[in-house]
Amino acid sequence: MPNAKCQMRVFIALDIDDAIRQRIQRFLEGVSGFAPDARWVRPESLHVTLKFIGEKPIEKVEEIKRALSGIPAEPVEIAIRGYGFFPTAKAARVFWIGIESGPQLASLAKAVDEATSALGIPKEDHPFAPHLTLARGGGRSGPPRWSKGDTPNKNFQRLQEKLVGLPTPDFGTMAAHEFFLYQSQLSQGGSRYTKIASFALQ
Repeated sequence: MPNAKCQMRVFIALDIDDAIRQRIQRFLEGVSGFAPDARWVRPESLHVTLKFIGEKPIEKVEEIKRALSGIPAEPVEIAIRGYGFFPTAKAARVFWIGIESGPQLASLAKAVDEATSALGIPKEDHPFAPHLTLARGGGRSGPPRWSKGDTPNKNFQRLQEKLVGLPTPDFGTMAAHEFFLYQSQLSQGGSRYTKIASFALQ
């Protein structure tokens, strides 16, 4: 068994601007009461995941840093607006808000996937679908894609009814000039994310 202290749980992501984060926080304050049984994220922990890697030894994390530093990529402009539910609205387990971007964001995610796969980290097996998870509705864990056992989930029913009567939320547009390697640490209040390396987009 590898020593747990020598392992780090890591992922690669873009951060979001403070102004957008504050708008999302106000939105959450307005709607979270309509799904009181859901697990809502803390606004300060929101990020645009490019690739989740998981537990790796510290030496491997150093290799990942070196691989990411060699990625040539341009700044990425993203608009954060709209919302949806995974896997479907009727069997919703995850409530998310949407991310719209040009080809640069998908290109960056692909470059990250290829750089890390060269280190033996498995490639993504589904298309890149950027979003910000706001709440999880409980039930089974696992990927938020539809599976045979999914049944109608009541956790988000009142929230869905409320959202229908509201204008589509628009949280703003931003340009990302860097991306980050994050460490994820489990704590009593949920996961805590710490930036451990940054990589410029220019």
